Amino acid sequence: MEFATVADFAEAWESAGQPPRIADYLPDAQTLRLVALIELIRVDLRHRWLRNPLGGRDSEAPPAAPKRLRDYCSEFPELAPRSIPAGLVYEEFVIRRHSGDRVDPRECLREYPDQAAELRGLLNADDEDRSTRRASPELTATGLQADEVTRTTAGLTAAPLAASGDVLDRFEIGQRVDDFDLLTGLGSGAFARVFLARQRTMQRLVAVKISADRGTEPQTLAQLDHDYIVRVFDQRLLEDPGIGDPASRRLRLLYMQFLPGGTLLSVLRWVRATPPEQRTGQLLLDAVDAAMEEKGEIRPADSTVRAQILGLSWPETVAWLGRRLAEALCYADAQGVLHRDVKPANVLLTAEAVPKLADFNISFSRTLAGDSPVAYFGGSLAYMSPEQLEACHPERERTAADLDTRSDIYSLGVVLWELLTGAKPFDDTTPGEAGDATTLSAMLERRHAGVGGPAIDRIPQDCPAALRRVLLTCLEPDRERRWADGAELAQQFELCLDKRGRDLVDPPPSSWRRRLRPWLVPVVVLAIGVPNVIASLFNIQHNRMLIIDRLSLPAQHYFIGLTTIVNSILFPVGIVVVVYLSRRLFSVPHRLRKGRDVDSKLMAEARSSALLLGDRAVLVCFSLWALAAITFPITLQLATGEVTTQAVVHFLASVLICGAMAVAYPYLLVNFYTVRCIYPMFLRHGDIATGDAAHLRRLGRRCTAFLALAASVPLLAVAGLTFLSSEDMQSVIPTVRVLCVGAIIAFLIAYVLFRALEADLQALQRVVDPAVAKRAAGTSAAADRS
Repeated sequence: MEFATVADFAEAWESAGQPPRIADYLPDAQTLRLVALIELIRVDLRHRWLRNPLGGRDSEAPPAAPKRLRDYCSEFPELAPRSIPAGLVYEEFVIRRHSGDRVDPRECLREYPDQAAELRGLLNADDEDRSTRRASPELTATGLQADEVTRTTAGLTAAPLAASGDVLDRFEIGQRVDDFDLLTGLGSGAFARVFLARQRTMQRLVAVKISADRGTEPQTLAQLDHDYIVRVFDQRLLEDPGIGDPASRRLRLLYMQFLPGGTLLSVLRWVRATPPEQRTGQLLLDAVDAAMEEKGEIRPADSTVRAQILGLSWPETVAWLGRRLAEALCYADAQGVLHRDVKPANVLLTAEAVPKLADFNISFSRTLAGDSPVAYFGGSLAYMSPEQLEACHPERERTAADLDTRSDIYSLGVVLWELLTGAKPFDDTTPGEAGDATTLSAMLERRHAGVGGPAIDRIPQDCPAALRRVLLTCLEPDRERRWADGAELAQQFELCLDKRGRDLVDPPPSSWRRRLRPWLVPVVVLAIGVPNVIASLFNIQHNRMLIIDRLSLPAQHYFIGLTTIVNSILFPVGIVVVVYLSRRLFSVPHRLRKGRDVDSKLMAEARSSALLLGDRAVLVCFSLWALAAITFPITLQLATGEVTTQAVVHFLASVLICGAMAVAYPYLLVNFYTVRCIYPMFLRHGDIATGDAAHLRRLGRRCTAFLALAASVPLLAVAGLTFLSSEDMQSVIPTVRVLCVGAIIAFLIAYVLFRALEADLQALQRVVDPAVAKRAAGTSAAADRS
């Protein structure tokens, strides 16, 4: 009944000339009335706000005045502000933002204090409240004296900086500051405000960050010139006589590239307002377009980047963003810079949704003279790595100097997990002040326990196993088990964007590829042994008809004994040789299954062995067949003296045909198995070498050559008949027919395997070599610039 009432109300909104009255659709039963009222308000809110001119929406229906939740409370006495569900408050917030109303998340928290605890997570406002910053006596290099520092339970906070917020509040939209006309606000924090401004002398739009002249952010950003890091133009230093403390009188105007697409924080709000099954790459573009509409910007047309995003699922969109941010962290690390505050609000988006890392206010640069890792330290607690939380903890010995790029990788993992699922991987709702010892200890305990079941259950159904693995590795409590650097992480995200590549590396649990991985030795033995046994049996039968049956009875018995001895020795020796040459391929997977660490050198040897296993198997098989081709006629001649030149020719011809079978089919079978099941397994553990791409290309060319060799088997058999006498030909024709039919069937099977193997090799080339992936996708980093 309730759902019919809501459906009728929604239909009335679409068809009626005037907004329908909620009271007309409320049921009489008191038990259903409040539930129905809330659902009716949801519908009414959407229609009033999104069909209103405030949102710039065109509609044939007359505009209805927007209403707030407090208006509904006044209209319906049974609805009290404290009884409004937090989800409805959040929905009103999202609807207002979508309609163009610039509402601050903190406004919702102040207006609805009873729902604040739940709203804080929905609005992602906790990163503004639960954060900590430190300064220390080392700040004397930047002008802050030791006696200006006051201690807190979380660390040390500079009192003059904390007071700077009052100074920053004096800057207003429409004001001219130095060379800049402040057009609109873009964001604010504890120690800085950011405005969209027009620079008069250059006649361009820029983002201006106004803060006290503290820290080394301008010098840090000046070192960074990367496609996925916000580009800084310059800074201006102003004397502000309104500040009482002469030592803190200078203000800094840092002006930089203006990015109209908003931040990942605004994208998160769209994610939370959208059901998981409806999230796609379009969601990212919608969030960017909404942010641009707020600033009066026009959406770019004919964008190849936006077209690429449009075709992505939501998990692929997260991986697309992650790859670019990982590259940014890699570049910053190469320049000696740690960001230390990676969070959604610090990732800006271009008009094409390309992410750019921003706000290096508390970063540390190893290359700047006078900069210290503990000079200006802090961040957003919810996104901190365990080691960074320990550095903030007053009772732990770890310091900011112990951090490295793996801490930023952890923070990026939290950001991307939140984007993927709509919630952070850890529940940090412990009561207490942000940054106190109790809160920090509780947060550390949760992170050391790893990502729990409830968080994993929120992963979308369409999320590839590869992306889940990559993010969980980012969130490893032990930094030694995380990705070593941003380059390694970027390659893993690139893998997540390649459907065939990621299915090879992370097959579904029910896949035969995963099931066959532990059976490396039996599968390889069968792949090599079965074709060799078939070829050997044919060779024995052929030689018996043309050579052995024409010898004396003692010679025939000698041949049978010799065949038994040679085969019983050569086959095991061949297997042992192949296993020895590829011993790393057999030992490393065992160590990985046991959870043991494998160094990069050993991993590289295992990858190389996987790609060379087919070549080694063929080399051993060819050597054994060549040895047999020499051993049999010479031994028979020495033992019996009955082997003629014609018999030797027949024997060598049969060895040529059977040898082609014995090397061509094992080569394709072994490489099909190793490329599809074994080699991709090593790519899960990072340290992907771009040099593997060349090995994969060469392997593809060799597979083509061996496919041609497999196709030649029936041709060689037919050609061999021309060298036989008519009498001999009649005796071997039935055998040759069986050989030709079998070889043709085997070739068709080999061709199917070859085509799959070819596609696998191309996918793996894209995985191990980003340049190949960019060429295959028809785009590059240059296409991301905007």
